Amino acid sequence: MINVFSFTCDSQSHNRTCFELGSLFSKLLSSQTQRKMAAGLLLLVCAVAVLYSAEAQDSYNGLPEIYKKGVDLAMQQLSTHARVQQHYRFLKTVGKLETEGGFGMRYFYHHFHLKPTRCPKRTTETDPQRCPYRNDRPLMDCAVCYKTSGEQIEAQPNPYVHCIQKPRFTEEMKKAREDHYKKMVYHSGAPTLLAVKA
Repeated sequence: MINVFSFTCDSQSHNRTCFELGSLFSKLLSSQTQRKMAAGLLLLVCAVAVLYSAEAQDSYNGLPEIYKKGVDLAMQQLSTHARVQQHYRFLKTVGKLETEGGFGMRYFYHHFHLKPTRCPKRTTETDPQRCPYRNDRPLMDCAVCYKTSGEQIEAQPNPYVHCIQKPRFTEEMKKAREDHYKKMVYHSGAPTLLAVKA
């Protein structure tokens, strides 16, 4: 039986009063009431977990298609890595940069987090974004840089993908990623940098 209320008494004169109050609360909260409270708490925890999962799902589904293609590119590369054993899902965007290159060309930089799931890599799940998250592995910190024409990722320059477990991610890596993006834009002769941080 879980004792919901506990009392502390600092002098012997109050011990009897504390004992009586404790007994009264124990009688008022029958084991049936305690079970109902525990069930309500469990329901609340489950509801929060479902909402958290739905929010992450919506965040991927809410991405513009061209950003989804970059996320998918990172996940494809992760799935071919020998040391990666599980499927990853998009969790959230950390930052974005976008540059207009003229003649329908655009350059994208997308920094985001992926979270491991319980599905094996190259899962046969019809919708891999529905794989349940696992919390016993670190997030994957990823960045992609690529050039697009229309809504397609161009092969040249080669799209850049960099993913590393979040605890190993450093400020130097962040700077190297952003520098790679700036060089891509500069070498392609894009006139201005229109940066938007998310």
